Amino acid sequence: MKRRSFLHAGAVALATPALGLATAAPAHAAAYPSRPVRIVVPVAAGGSADKLARVLGQRLSEQWKQTVVVDNVPGASSSIGTAQVVRAAADGYTLLLGSDQLSVAASLGTSLPYDASKDLKGITKAVVNPQLLVVRHGLGVANFGDYVKLLKSRPGKVSLALPSGRGSLQHLAVEMLNARLGTRTNNIPYPGGGPATLDVLGGHIDAMLITLAAATENVRANKLVGLAVTTPVRSKALPDIPTLQELGLAGYAVESWQGLLVPSATPAPVIEQLHRDVVAVLREPEIAKQLEDLGFNLVGGTPADVDQTIVRDIGIYKKVVAEAQIRV
Repeated sequence: MKRRSFLHAGAVALATPALGLATAAPAHAAAYPSRPVRIVVPVAAGGSADKLARVLGQRLSEQWKQTVVVDNVPGASSSIGTAQVVRAAADGYTLLLGSDQLSVAASLGTSLPYDASKDLKGITKAVVNPQLLVVRHGLGVANFGDYVKLLKSRPGKVSLALPSGRGSLQHLAVEMLNARLGTRTNNIPYPGGGPATLDVLGGHIDAMLITLAAATENVRANKLVGLAVTTPVRSKALPDIPTLQELGLAGYAVESWQGLLVPSATPAPVIEQLHRDVVAVLREPEIAKQLEDLGFNLVGGTPADVDQTIVRDIGIYKKVVAEAQIRV
């Protein structure tokens, strides 16, 4: 089901040197935006992508004095919403809240109605995120060691939610983890972090690998048990949760990213202004603190960084898919 949110206007930007410099907007892009802007989030409401889009959308609406519509279009591992953006007019009024899933989907060998490396252009890689392994209360699991023992005692029986569906970064990360542990999980695909989290909280699913920012509040509130993060270093948002490398899985590292993109034919001046305005929002101390408290690590990279990341990661993930023999 789609979920839309209409965000409106008012506030002031401050700067912090933590993020890279944004390109100055050319004078002839000054009229943009002159009407509402739509941000398509290709997963269900409630997850980390949705939270990021709503924080950015609210502040951009205030800055632009134009309505920003956050439109959740989940399905087919993000390809339905992504295809909508690719087919949209290349005028800067339809944006994609994209992620590493663009590269993951392209690595799986399945037919897609677009080529992410050619049909989209980056605005900025806004944030990077650890993935967080969590379990429900009542499972009898207090730490990662308990989790591994449970998996080995019940091979293929422990249910694990994949918030972005089969063929997602989480799916690849779970298969990599199972390969290292010699275990199997019963992987259950979901159209987004929101519904996946609800089922774990409700006791219907045992475990979940999810973007840390989507689970931070529930772990802090002791509604979910956090076991480990997938990055080489701990998250500032949940500093007591160890990394998988600390727990004995040397070299294991998975990090996701999220950012904004537009159809590839979008005029360069519009891309430059969007980049400038979005990075200015990310630089604001209040916004930066809000996102970091959720568990995001801020980046605010260049448009070219997004484009290069997509191409580079396709090559990396193709290798993982082949080695893990992942079929979607």
